[in-house]
Amino acid sequence: MTIVGIIAEYNPFHNGHAYQIEQIKSKIKDAKIIAVMSGSFTQRGEPAILD
Repeated sequence: MTIVGIIAEYNPFHNGHAYQIEQIKSKIKDAKIIAVMSGSFTQRGEPAILD
């Protein structure tokens, strides 16, 4: 098993983000993906759309 970490700001999550995850899955078959994201506010200080 391979663990892949993504530090991301999916605000909002869109097709480009889905593409990124699908590319990881296609290149690393046994990948477990962990996304680390900010909480209620984005890195730019704006409120996040969703928790």
